[in-house]
Amino acid sequence: MPSLKAKIQDVFEEPGCEKNRSKDSKARKSGCSKPLIPGAAAGGCAFDGAKIVLQPVTDVAHLIHGPLACEGNSWDNRGSASSGPMLWRTSFTTDLTETEVVMGHGERKLFKAIREIKEAYAPPAIFVYSTCVTALTGDDIEAVCKRAAEKFCLPVVPVNAPGFAGSKNLGNKLAGEALLDHVIGTVEPNDVTAYDINIIGEFNLSGEFWLVKPLLDRLGIRVRACIPGDARYLDIASAHRAKASMLVCSTALINLARKMEELWDIPFFEGSFYGITDTSEALRQIAGLLVTQGADPEILERTEALIAEEEAIAWRKLAAYRPRLKGKRVFLNTGGVKSWSIVQALMEVGIEIVGTSVKKSTPEDKERIKQLLKDENHVFESMAPRELYNMLVDDKADIMLSGGRTQFIALKAKTPWLDINQERHHPYAGYDGMVELVHQIDLAIHNPIWTEVREPPPWDCQPAVEEEVTNTQSENETGYAFQKSAGSVAGSFGKR
Repeated sequence: MPSLKAKIQDVFEEPGCEKNRSKDSKARKSGCSKPLIPGAAAGGCAFDGAKIVLQPVTDVAHLIHGPLACEGNSWDNRGSASSGPMLWRTSFTTDLTETEVVMGHGERKLFKAIREIKEAYAPPAIFVYSTCVTALTGDDIEAVCKRAAEKFCLPVVPVNAPGFAGSKNLGNKLAGEALLDHVIGTVEPNDVTAYDINIIGEFNLSGEFWLVKPLLDRLGIRVRACIPGDARYLDIASAHRAKASMLVCSTALINLARKMEELWDIPFFEGSFYGITDTSEALRQIAGLLVTQGADPEILERTEALIAEEEAIAWRKLAAYRPRLKGKRVFLNTGGVKSWSIVQALMEVGIEIVGTSVKKSTPEDKERIKQLLKDENHVFESMAPRELYNMLVDDKADIMLSGGRTQFIALKAKTPWLDINQERHHPYAGYDGMVELVHQIDLAIHNPIWTEVREPPPWDCQPAVEEEVTNTQSENETGYAFQKSAGSVAGSFGKR
């Protein structure tokens, strides 16, 4: 197997990325990671990125080879959902101690942990993740996994993405490489059809892919593997027999989609299930690719009929929100595919986009945004928290859509905020998801709490406060005089 250094270099030179293709050979070898700014948060590491991509494989045991803190940092850190197995939510770690690191007992403890998981849970496979500590001590997890697989007759997959290797995005791609090297193509299915597809880079956040899958089912299209959202090990192992693939998040798994096209002739396209227009276009492209791969052309007509029916229903539901949201201003502080797909979705219902962040977006994403907004002043590479706060305080946006990291800026500015990142609790994909997104925006903007919190506090209303204090003092003095007089009368009666 290639070394970690060679694997990283291969990922850095990804030819499927247009940004890489535009560089010279020397710049391409340096990769895409930016140098860290002293004092700034570094963000997720490569181990974190690999765990994000692979943990949604629901029936697999995910074993972290390293100290306990590594697993505590990454366990259940995405909002993915499962329609069945829940083993993926059980935390497994070798929990190496200082003594075991010094004495070199890491590999022995890893082998023992694999055996215990096999005996107690009997999973279809075990994914073993390297961490900084075990990579620095030289534990050969690939050799241990190979020996354990032979001993226990069980797929044991090494995921060699220690945190120090690079950024979270690099870890995403290294996870894709692990699937290519050890999983995809290892099982031959006996039920191949001309209507099998893969969905790559879909995480099923809050179960939103379940809003899209029924549409594909109605067209007779089977999702052989959704990687990684709500996935099963055997589905991924047989994903090489799909006829086409849709890439949802290119920044994470473009290397996986491209290499599957090279190795097994599976064409792919990048699309989005956010918004009515993009969902319809994604369905059309899926049907079109299947036809080029041998499917009956009649699927194109059925796709158009389904799109017309679903769009009519969605627009009818959205009509109720148009008068309430027309002209409302939204600021998007996100990145990746959401930086343009959400823009398209919101503009369809008359919402104005006053700005969108493109810090994590690819050149293709940025180009789409420019075509949609037609005003580069609304595109921000990065915005400091103070600038973002000033923008919201100056009432330049009616609501901010972002992840949880920036929610407190909006709340401090007394501006409605809606979570659209992985921590969200509502699904926004597909036609029904678009209706739900608009519904949640409407609820957030028109929540009466914002009228309450924007009212000036009582202590800022000085004239009214002074008048109230004066009246209170007069009442107190009158009451005190009455009590004194009553006390004197009572004392006179007492003396008699």
